[in-house]
Amino acid sequence: MSEDIEPERVAAPWHLWVVGLVSLLWNSFGCFDFTMTATRNKGYLSSYPAEMLDYWFAMPMWIWALWAVGVFGGFAGSAMLLLRRKLAFPLFSASFLAAAISMLVGTLDKNAPRMEGAGVMSAIIVIIAALFVFYTWWLSRRDVLR
Repeated sequence: MSEDIEPERVAAPWHLWVVGLVSLLWNSFGCFDFTMTATRNKGYLSSYPAEMLDYWFAMPMWIWALWAVGVFGGFAGSAMLLLRRKLAFPLFSASFLAAAISMLVGTLDKNAPRMEGAGVMSAIIVIIAALFVFYTWWLSRRDVLR
C-alpha cells in the first residue's frame, strides 16, 4: 500500500506580498504607458515633443515587440509571484532581457532624440527588472514558489 505524500509547503514570507504588490503596481504603469503610446492617446502624449513621438511611431515592429514583452512579461511575472508560481522567474527574466535590449538599442541609436533624464530612467527600469529576476530566483531556490 502506497500513500501519496504531499511535499511540505514553505510558508510565504511577508516580503513576498510587499514585493509582489509593488511589482504589480510598477509593471501596471509600464503596461499603461505602452498602451497609451501604442494607441497614440493624445492626452497622454501631449507633454512629449513632436520629434520624440515621430521617433517612437517610426520604431521597427521588433522594438515594439520587445517593449511589449518587457512590460506585459513583467506584469505577468508579478501575477505569478503573487500566486507563488515558479513561472514568475522566466517571465521576469524575459521582461528583463527585453527591457535591457530595447534600452540598449535606444541608447546606441544616434538618431534617437534625447530627453533629459531618460538615460537615468532607463537604467532604473533595467535595475528594477534585474532585482525582480534575482528575487524570484531566490524564492524558487528556497521552494517558496511552486
